Amino acid sequence: MATKKTDDAFSLSSFDPAKFADSFREFAEKGATQSKEAYAKMKTAAEEATKAVEATLENAQTGTVELGLKAIDALRTNAENSLSHMESLLGVKSLSELVELQTAFIRKQAELAVEQAKTMQDATKKVAENVAKPGKDAAEKAMSNLKKA
Repeated sequence: MATKKTDDAFSLSSFDPAKFADSFREFAEKGATQSKEAYAKMKTAAEEATKAVEATLENAQTGTVELGLKAIDALRTNAENSLSHMESLLGVKSLSELVELQTAFIRKQAELAVEQAKTMQDATKKVAENVAKPGKDAAEKAMSNLKKA
C-alpha cells in the first residue's frame, strides 16, 4: 500500500521566513496607512470643531453687545419719558389735568413696554440663531460625512 506523504502544517520545514516577513511588512504598512488616515480625519474634525466653537463664542459676544445696547436704549427712552412726564406734572393746574396726564403717561408707557419687549424678543431670537448656527452647521457636516462613509 502506498501512502502519500504530506507535510505537517506545524513542522519547521513548511515555515518560510520570507513569506512571514512580507506578510508582517504588509500588515504593518496597512496599519500605518490606516493610522495616518484616522489621524488626518481626527485632526480635520478637531480643527472644524475649534472653528465652530470660535464662531459660536464670537457670535455670542456680538449678540450680548447688541442685546446690551438695546436694553440701554430702552432704559434711556424710559428715563427720558419719565423725566418729561415729571416736568409736565409740575405745570398741572387742576386735579383733572393731573389724572389726564397720568393716564396718558401710563398708556404710553404700557405701549412702549410692549414694543420694547417685542424688540428684545426679536433680537434675542436672532442672537440665539446666530449663536447656534456654527454648531448646527458643524453637526450637519458631520452627519453628511458619516452618511458618506
